[in-house]
This record gives sequence, structure tokens and C-alpha cells, in this order.
Amino acid sequence: MSGELEDFQLEFAGIRFGHGTNIPIARIEGLGRPGVRGEVVEQPGADAAWLGPDWYEARTLRIDCSVKTPGDAAAAARLVSQVQEAADDPRVRTVGGAVMPLRIKWPGAPVRVLFGRLRKAEPSWEEAAFGWVPLDVEFTAPNPRYYADVEQTAQLKLGWLSGGGFTAPVQAPIRVTSGNPSGQARPGWVTNNGRTETHPVLTVYGPCANPEITHVGSGRCVRLPVTLSAGQWVRVDTRPGQVQVVRDNDGSVPTASRLDDFVLPPGRSEIRWTATDPTATARLTVAWRDAYISLSQQGLTS
Repeated sequence: MSGELEDFQLEFAGIRFGHGTNIPIARIEGLGRPGVRGEVVEQPGADAAWLGPDWYEARTLRIDCSVKTPGDAAAAARLVSQVQEAADDPRVRTVGGAVMPLRIKWPGAPVRVLFGRLRKAEPSWEEAAFGWVPLDVEFTAPNPRYYADVEQTAQLKLGWLSGGGFTAPVQAPIRVTSGNPSGQARPGWVTNNGRTETHPVLTVYGPCANPEITHVGSGRCVRLPVTLSAGQWVRVDTRPGQVQVVRDNDGSVPTASRLDDFVLPPGRSEIRWTATDPTATARLTVAWRDAYISLSQQGLTS
């Protein structure tokens, strides 16, 4: 559907639900704080209990809605079919970890996105002849955070010598870094305008060998024991439920680095990377979405 989402509207696979649409929502659950899992251990021989760490569960939205096309049963059936076809997309349904976006517009904030799957779309046909089909919908997001509607990207090149110059005798290959020895504009700044940490996707484009990517503020580092020719790439996905390292040929890359704790905190961060590159033409792309705890939460720059 064309146009921007309005308040109290949701959109999945181009199908719009909610206020002012042909699929009004009567009730929706699961938009608040996600459920948690964690131990509550009773203290033996004493009052009270000990609380273990609380970890967020997947977020499931339960949407009580109805297809409403008064007097047009065929139109109602077509809308129900579109919803069911969207849930049946084999590119998502049959691929482990694959998700689709659910866009949500709530008052007081821009569009936010949940990534998951439509797990249920159950119609009731009793009133279909009148163009009224109640629809029970469930959408499960394995990662309960809300994200910005638009993905941000930054590209970092290996353009400066790590030592600030040559020292004779010079021997190839030359190892270069994304740092700028002049101390001027630093090329590795990325900004998460959200209110909670977000997990980036890191893609290294060759030619280079043994790239290392570091989040300067935390010191966390991803080391990739791989050699890339020109035109080849390796991608590090740190997003919850999608953590993996893959190459352009669909091969995997083993790494001893922990990927799930490589995050961008709210605000500005610096990313640096090094690699063995005799041409200084390798590139690193950092892609991320601002992340939020609450659906109506404003960003840092709002």
C-alpha cells in the first residue's frame, strides 16, 4: 500500500492493519515490556528469595482484528488470502533465522519495526457474506526490541598507514588501519540514535587478509581468519537470532570471537579495523538500525 503509516496502524508485507484500514483492530497484546525468563530461588531457612538474571523472551503480538469490506464478500476473501500468502512466503517460513518486518506507527513516535514471522492467521467465515471476517493473527519476533524504520550504514576504508609512515626497509604486505594519523576527521564514527544498544552487521570487502574489527569504546573485537580477493566479501551478522559469519560463496567462516556482545551503545561510537591489504582498497561496511525499548520512545536526537 502507498503512503505513510498513520497512528494506530501496522503494516506487514504491504498489508495494512488498524485505524482507517479495511482490517480494523479490536485488541492487540504484546506491545509492552517483553516477557522474561529467569530463576527465583527460595532462600533455605530464611525469608525472601534470590533473583537470577532476567533474559527477555521472544515478543509475540496477538492481534484481534477483522476484515471489513461491507457488502463485498469477494474483497474480504481476497484480503484474507493476501494475509495468509504473506505468512506462507517460503523465503522466510522455510529458512532458519529468516524474518520479515512488521512496521508499527504509534502516537508520539516515528514508525518502529519488529522483525519476525506471522505465525497465525485464522479467519472466521460466519459473517463473510456481509463482508465481515474476524481474523485471529499472531506475529512472533525472536528479538523483542523495536527498531528504526530506516537502516543506517557507514563505510570505512583502509586509507592510512597504521604507523603514520614508512620505515625502511619496507616489506610487503603492508598492514593498514582505518585510523587517521593527522588527528582530523576520523572515518569510523557511527551513531545509534536509539535508547538501547543495537547489533550491527559488518561486511568486509576484499582484497585483504585477516581483518580485525574493533569497537573502540568497549574494546570488543571480531577477528576473521580469512583471505579475500578483489570482489569477495565476508559478512558478520551480530543480530540476536541471526548471529553468523558467511562468505559471498555461502561458505561459513570460523571465528573464536564472541559476536553477540559486539554492540553499538546509544550515542556515538568509533569503529576501527585493520587488515593486510597491499592495495589499500579494501572496505568495511557497518549497517545498523537505531534500537528502542518502548514503542513510543523518542530517539536521542528527537
